[in-house]
Amino acid sequence: SEAATKMILSSAFSSGVLLFGISLLYGATGTIQFTELPVLLKNGDALVLTGFILFFTGVAFKLSVVPFHLWTADVYEGSPVAVTSFLSVISKGSIAFIFITILYKVFQPLGTVTYQLLVILSVATLMIGNLFALRQNNLKRFLAFSSIAQVGFILVGISGGTLSSAVAVVYFVLIYIFSNLAAFGVISMVTEATGRETIDSYKGLYKNNKLLSWVMAIALFSLAGIPPTAGFFGKLFLIMSGAATAEIWFIVLVSMNLVVSLFYYLKVVRAIFTDNTDNPMEEIELNSVPKWTLLFCTVAIIGIGFVGWIYEYILSLQ
Repeated sequence: SEAATKMILSSAFSSGVLLFGISLLYGATGTIQFTELPVLLKNGDALVLTGFILFFTGVAFKLSVVPFHLWTADVYEGSPVAVTSFLSVISKGSIAFIFITILYKVFQPLGTVTYQLLVILSVATLMIGNLFALRQNNLKRFLAFSSIAQVGFILVGISGGTLSSAVAVVYFVLIYIFSNLAAFGVISMVTEATGRETIDSYKGLYKNNKLLSWVMAIALFSLAGIPPTAGFFGKLFLIMSGAATAEIWFIVLVSMNLVVSLFYYLKVVRAIFTDNTDNPMEEIELNSVPKWTLLFCTVAIIGIGFVGWIYEYILSLQ
């Protein structure tokens, strides 16, 4: 009930902020048409800037950008795993696509303000997401703060403001979908069978559940950006896109956060494969549908990074 209340209130508030920003933009320009707004937006107009910042804030709530992320961990923990995975993957992926389109096409005249917001919020999102993920023991809260940190990397890519930046973001979101679905798929199987959701309860999982252990490990390696998984290539393209227009300190901070994220992802992998326990998790029977779904996600996580035509196809759509 707490998770549902926070979700309703945060969604209502963010939608209100978003709509208020749109109303200010309409008051300043007299239109809300995508094709007409770029010509009418004036960079120095206070009403335009206020409307844009409110619009940006509304979208930031949906993406769980710091400091608009406070609902995320509680909602992820309180929801069923299927709902949590939907919020983490489909919801954020769709709003990221919309965000890119609107920033690049509609708000292009406000490029300077957009870049400053993206740089500040991406660093804050990366740092808060990583630091709080280090403290988590519940896997759903762990992946909640992990997803916040992943949004920080998406903002780094968007800050590049070029065609390659948009392609890198779409490519990364595609990889992120498979990685998160695989991780949440394992959590769903384990929770349904045992009711366990803590990292400590996954100690010794490999002893009786080798398939689930390898799927979880590969998914976490991809989220961490460890080669040869596709997550490595996704984060590489994002950082390269951000580096095209950023100063060196920004890229250094982003790279440092990438190193920090390795620690908490590998902590889960260590618990699964190397930590000994007197009461390892019993063998979990898998039906054919979830088993093949997890295998498909795993193959996609490894294969997307080595299949060059996928990136080329996304590039051709821009």
